[in-house]
Amino acid sequence: MDVLEADEEEFSASSTVVMFDRPVPLLRGPIRAGPSDDPSMGTFVLAFRDPESWRSAFLATESKIVEQCEAGARMGCSISASKKCKPPWWKMLFGTNPGDIDERKRCEEREMSSCLEASKESCKKFAHEKCLPPFRDARIASVKQEGLLKSLYTNSMTGEDNLSATTSLSTLSKSDALVTNFRGSVLLIKSSDQH
Repeated sequence: MDVLEADEEEFSASSTVVMFDRPVPLLRGPIRAGPSDDPSMGTFVLAFRDPESWRSAFLATESKIVEQCEAGARMGCSISASKKCKPPWWKMLFGTNPGDIDERKRCEEREMSSCLEASKESCKKFAHEKCLPPFRDARIASVKQEGLLKSLYTNSMTGEDNLSATTSLSTLSKSDALVTNFRGSVLLIKSSDQH
């Protein structure tokens, strides 16, 4: 009898079912390709929902690259400062006094801060250069009738099957297309004109 109870516990729903995290909402969703898109690429393209989602993804990606670049720069600056401030080899023969250690510490702090300041601007430039090509060519949905695109994104965010939204898009003829798109370069040009 005890063996059966132990087996039931091992195979109970709470011990055998694996819970997964909720799906992450899509940054881009499939929309019907516009007349300016290459027809050999297919009838659907991935596009950001609106200019705001494109802009927030651009800024988030850029800040993540800057963060990673600055972390790498901190390591490099630390090594560089340590090398620049180490005492000459012959000073080790005569021994060190506490003043030498304090001076080395101050030297490393100076070198580290100047190196980090110099790397901040380089990291910002590097991140911008890395983000520019993919976000310049990214598509952004331009909606004539909001309902269809809205339902597509709602389905992807709730984790429901968005096959019905895709199917409803695929049943449309080219002339009835509800959704068109434009490239991110349009927004980049607008933002550069404003600054």
